[in-house]
Amino acid sequence: MSGRLVHIGSAVVDYVYRIDALPAPGTEKTASSFAQVAGGGFNMMVAASRTGMKVVFGGQLGSGLNGDFLRAAFAAEGIATLTPPSPVMDSGNCVAMISGDAERTFVSWPGAESVLSLGMMAPVRVAPGDWVFASGYTLSYPGSRDALADWIETLPAEIPFVFDPTPVISEIPRAILDRVLAHTSWLSCNTMEAGEIAGPGDVEAIAARLLSNHCPTAEAVIIRAGAKGCFVRLADGTAQAVPGFKVSAVDTNGAGDTHIGAFVSALSRGVPPFEAASYANAAAALSVTRHGGSSAPTDQEIQTFLGHDDRSTTVHGRKQEAHF
Repeated sequence: MSGRLVHIGSAVVDYVYRIDALPAPGTEKTASSFAQVAGGGFNMMVAASRTGMKVVFGGQLGSGLNGDFLRAAFAAEGIATLTPPSPVMDSGNCVAMISGDAERTFVSWPGAESVLSLGMMAPVRVAPGDWVFASGYTLSYPGSRDALADWIETLPAEIPFVFDPTPVISEIPRAILDRVLAHTSWLSCNTMEAGEIAGPGDVEAIAARLLSNHCPTAEAVIIRAGAKGCFVRLADGTAQAVPGFKVSAVDTNGAGDTHIGAFVSALSRGVPPFEAASYANAAAALSVTRHGGSSAPTDQEIQTFLGHDDRSTTVHGRKQEAHF
């Protein structure tokens, strides 16, 4: 039986506006729709939860309207919060503008999720079988990065630690990033983030350098490439490009979060890494066909999708071909 996912990240309230295209400087657009939804790390937690993993949240929520909104969203998905709310701050928010080509642009305002201390995290205790996840967002905040890095370094060696640098990787001090990478068991990043850490090159060379130079204790690195799929390199040198799935995207918001959540959930059930990567590719593909960042599919939906896939290559142990 798989253990829990202990998510030490940040959750915010997303204000989502749908527009045909981003407005030019000094101009105004009228959105075709608006929604207020739970976002940030919530999207990854939802993906893990809907695919069968028990999820708990060890980050910080606020004590105002945004925090209340997030707690209600957590409860609806069966996600427990381990820490008490901040007594002085509300949770932050993010304005997400989704354009007609399904791409998204964000403007965020940090709140309680940006402040962590070891004292706040005292209720967060891991147990054998648990998996721990953290993201670059929490490490980018001056008020939380040191405490989180200190806490990660105290994790028992047998507890898998999954890290996603996120697009704010350039805002993480390199010393903090190096400390966290040194304790990472599974690194999942996109192609831009991988290059930011390991330097330029083709995906195979970058993945090799990530393992040899930056994540010495990692079991694998996963480099996500959107619709193309992902590249997985294991610590033993085995590597595979795992192709994505062709779908009609309407909203790419949360696709990376869905990929990571589904991947970790599959790993926790004992699914081999390359097969777990294809499972995660399918989860991300389904998520972009739906509106909203927390649009992760269930395990049954993923299995049905994979069962109807007509690609010439399969995903169970045979070599995959994908081009990055």
